[in-house]
Amino acid sequence: MTTLPQLQENLTSVLSRISFARGRSPNAASQVRLVAVTKYVEATVLPLLKEAGVELIGENRVQAALAKHKELNDNAGLAWHFIGRLQSNKINKVLDLFSMIHSVDSLKLAAGISQRSLSSPMPVLFEVNLSGEESKSGFSADELRASFPALLKLPGILPRGLMTMAPFSDNPEDARPVFAGLRQLRDELQSRYELDSFTELSMGMSGDFEIAVEEGATLVRVGSALYAETNTA
Repeated sequence: MTTLPQLQENLTSVLSRISFARGRSPNAASQVRLVAVTKYVEATVLPLLKEAGVELIGENRVQAALAKHKELNDNAGLAWHFIGRLQSNKINKVLDLFSMIHSVDSLKLAAGISQRSLSSPMPVLFEVNLSGEESKSGFSADELRASFPALLKLPGILPRGLMTMAPFSDNPEDARPVFAGLRQLRDELQSRYELDSFTELSMGMSGDFEIAVEEGATLVRVGSALYAETNTA
């Protein structure tokens, strides 16, 4: 059972690790926001996260997010970001609940979101598969470069940056080339198209978020490190 003292202790640890990572790298962003991943936690944990000091949560599955929102009868005072793979038939539901989509992985999906959010454009991140793993979705770097002019013309989305997932590895350092590559791609697109608001880098999870912070992450998606058992009574 997840408790408030447990969350407070773990959150303090994670934020401290983020701060130290920022301090030891010239590539670190001036601000890093924690996205508490709630894929495997019950709705009753969300108010505890808020009380512990979390402001932003990330959900991977639309139906689970809707169920939690309904159970709580509101959003628990948290900002909700969608971080999972989005199917076109779930776009409307995501637009109703979430304030940002991290996982826009194709021009087709971006166009679908745009068509449904013309009156209230949705902030989005473009997912990039820099590892080349077939199991991961997302644009390749070259696909994103080719699609970018068309993406910028879509009136119902607000491009805010990029997202990626590093290959699974027991060694966090293995993720560094992927995270550095995403920062370099963001900088390239930001400069080429003069996009002052194209600043976000969503990268890093519980096993490698410190490396992500060192390489410029502005959003780190942390789950298990927040819910681990502690010695707190």
